[in-house]
Amino acid sequence: MEHKTGILLIQLGTPKEPTVSAVRPYLREFLSDPRVIDIPAILRYFLVYCIIAPFRAPKSTKIYKELWEEAGGSSPLMTHTKNLTEELNHLFQDENIFVHMAMRYQEPSMESVMEEMRVQNYDRIVILPLYPHYASSSTGSSIQKAFEIMSQWWVIPEVEVINQFYRKDFYLDALVEQAQQFDLDSYDHIIMSYHGLPERHVDKVYNGADDLCGDHQCETVLDESNKFCYKATSFETSRLLAQKLGLREEQYTVSFQSRLDKKWITPFSDEVIEELAQSGMKRLLVFSPAFVADCLETIIEIGSEYQEIFEEHGGEKIELVPSCNTLPVWVHGLAEFLRSKSG
Repeated sequence: MEHKTGILLIQLGTPKEPTVSAVRPYLREFLSDPRVIDIPAILRYFLVYCIIAPFRAPKSTKIYKELWEEAGGSSPLMTHTKNLTEELNHLFQDENIFVHMAMRYQEPSMESVMEEMRVQNYDRIVILPLYPHYASSSTGSSIQKAFEIMSQWWVIPEVEVINQFYRKDFYLDALVEQAQQFDLDSYDHIIMSYHGLPERHVDKVYNGADDLCGDHQCETVLDESNKFCYKATSFETSRLLAQKLGLREEQYTVSFQSRLDKKWITPFSDEVIEELAQSGMKRLLVFSPAFVADCLETIIEIGSEYQEIFEEHGGEKIELVPSCNTLPVWVHGLAEFLRSKSG
């Protein structure tokens, strides 16, 4: 009897289409997650259902419409993740390894995809949230949801969870290969921009009021105490990338985008870009290593919104290094990694 392994790839999610009627339920589901907005449930419900979803959905819809147009009429996150899944299944076609994709929020839902996996009666399931760095609001939420679903199964197979992979060569080498499309020496500066998080989220990785992220050297040191701190692993990723790219420390800046208020981890990408423009720099190259598939945060936030900020303050051109997407070195490296996890 042959051993069968099911691989579950999990992405954050996307509205079904760029309309208010599709964006609003996406926002409700996403922002109702207590790992995303970590405040008491009744306050979170009021905030999401009475303030954010009703008033933010129309504005967000305009941004999603721009994204759809830039990406040729569909969600790039969905397209890249589907294509990745198909390419992995093609590579595994003779190996009794089967790859499934699900979105943490909206469709295809984790409930429906994992029901398909349950029926397949796999001997082993490997759960891989497609986030290189651990964060409770992304990786943690995806893992929790998967376990909640499996807890209802009568038969629970052998399970392995991968909660971060930022040090893996197949991920880093994909970013390096994408960067080789650009002449690095032609840019005044390089930014490595990661998705932001509230400071309280990274503080919860540590041991309480007397041990917070600010008490550690997360910008320069990765050790046993901060190995799951999103800020520390982001800075470590940048050091690893810089080493592979042959960059000196003064050639690049690490920053964090998508902030909602000032109590998020710093430095803020938009402020860094503004300061670099004001200092006289004209050309910037931006990596967004927190994402393995291009999406709203890369294509629109960096490629469009940050370009406007840069020009407004005297800069000329920002160029975005594409995410891993379906680059062969990423697909084949990930396949080899998953093969090693198949038991």
